[in-house]
Amino acid sequence: MYTSFFGLNEKPFSITPDPRYLFMSERHGEALAHLVYGVTESGGFMQLTGEVGTGKTTLVRTLLLNRMPANADVAVVLNPQLSAREFLATICEELSVTEPEDKGSIKALIDALNHHLLDAHADGRRTILVVDEAQNLAADVLEEVRLLTNLETAKQKLLQIILIGQPELRDLLDRNDLRQLSQRVTGRYHLEPLSRDETAQYIEHRLKVAGALGEIFDSGARREVFRLSQGVPRLINVVCDRALLGAYSGETRRVNSRMIRRAAAEIRGKGDSAHWLRWAVPAVAVAAAVVIAAGFLATLDERRDFIDDSVDPTVVTAAPPSETETVANTSASESPAEPTASLDAQLVLASELTRRESALATLLDLWGIEYQRGERGCTQAAAAGYECVFQRGSWSGLRQYDRPAVLTLVDSNGAAHNVVLTAIEGQIAELSIGGVDVTHPVDEVTDMWFGQYMLMWRPPNGSSEALGPGARGPAVLWLRNSLATIDERYRTVAASSDSFDEDLQQQVRAFQRDQRLDVDGLAGHQTQIIINTLLEPDNMPRLTIPRLAQE
Repeated sequence: MYTSFFGLNEKPFSITPDPRYLFMSERHGEALAHLVYGVTESGGFMQLTGEVGTGKTTLVRTLLLNRMPANADVAVVLNPQLSAREFLATICEELSVTEPEDKGSIKALIDALNHHLLDAHADGRRTILVVDEAQNLAADVLEEVRLLTNLETAKQKLLQIILIGQPELRDLLDRNDLRQLSQRVTGRYHLEPLSRDETAQYIEHRLKVAGALGEIFDSGARREVFRLSQGVPRLINVVCDRALLGAYSGETRRVNSRMIRRAAAEIRGKGDSAHWLRWAVPAVAVAAAVVIAAGFLATLDERRDFIDDSVDPTVVTAAPPSETETVANTSASESPAEPTASLDAQLVLASELTRRESALATLLDLWGIEYQRGERGCTQAAAAGYECVFQRGSWSGLRQYDRPAVLTLVDSNGAAHNVVLTAIEGQIAELSIGGVDVTHPVDEVTDMWFGQYMLMWRPPNGSSEALGPGARGPAVLWLRNSLATIDERYRTVAASSDSFDEDLQQQVRAFQRDQRLDVDGLAGHQTQIIINTLLEPDNMPRLTIPRLAQE
């Protein structure tokens, strides 16, 4: 709305945790350093606490997307209000641990997890558990967390645990009955709000990331923002966003202290807005959501085949949207027509259809593989010569892979959902939710995505082994020939050699540099999948070919 008026590329003060906007204050820098230490060193717990809105979740996203070691497997628990068995089952699911036959047994889950951790350790991989909102963990679950640190070899712990939560987490761990757990915390850091100077720098930082070329908030406005927010980033964002909207409405390109006070008053409900309007907006939103939900559920009823036989097909009722929740969106290529439910509302309604196996059934169908109920989707993919790859990455990485992927999205209630990204057209994403095709703005999807996804590919010669200096065999010859096929610049001297020599390593480096990959000269999963994508025939399902536009 106001972005073009101020010469911005996007809204600079969105309250969603976007790592691009992370302002590295001294406190945030120290907190991130503690988290990085926690994922690069072995043993014990790391604890990060902070008041609501101080930027903990943004730090977690930055850690997951940009600072994780290459050899790390990460399990993230975003909704810790679980029983002990559910908590362990969630960790197993995050790490793709094969479920034990006795799924209701805590011992069986721990044994399966321990076996997985030992295998990962033998392969030189580290396993990290990140628990957000950890202040909500029940006492029996915290006891299971403590017991997980007993999984170890003679030299090191097999699982590194990072607990992130509000200040109540410190009080929780100070309890006498949890002293055994508290004694195992090897690093603690409490994230404080920003100072007055940092608040001013924070405002300017976010404006510059959004594309601002000049000053928009004057010095008085910045001081007033700090006075009203006390340096809490989330409050800063809310006040500044409303102030920009007010300035736009008044056709004023500079925000002053008076506009900040007015924006804060409107947010608190003490401004000039009529009292009835604050009640009318959510009422209209709820009514619209009811109509939208009815239409969406009617479509879902036709897709019940994706539900496992053991699932009770009971319709989940959506919670009423908040005042600020958007309940409609339109494709950028279409004129406004009938509104559709927000992505968050759709996920809540379709929660019974967004399990991993349901999403895998849709993904297999895109690749022309008929899903057989009762057998794991990735097992069926392997039988057809494909491999499932579970990764964490960025939206640009997904565009580069250019193939459908199962995304793990988190709704406003903290519940995780698996949906299939089937296409990207400009700033619009096409998704399949339980087999139902929908479109939503890319920004709406990324707001609910922490970077976790799964895609399929066909390894060369049936092997997905990483290739490096000294490797020999058909896979090396495939790599050499594939690079030359993609571009003559990557052709090597020994064109028919099946040995990974220095010449081939230099061509791999050149390819990685051109593709903006990590330049290490090793042809691992990422490099091989990009090569595979560039060489796959046209009938391969691609994100750049919208399916809905063809129907």
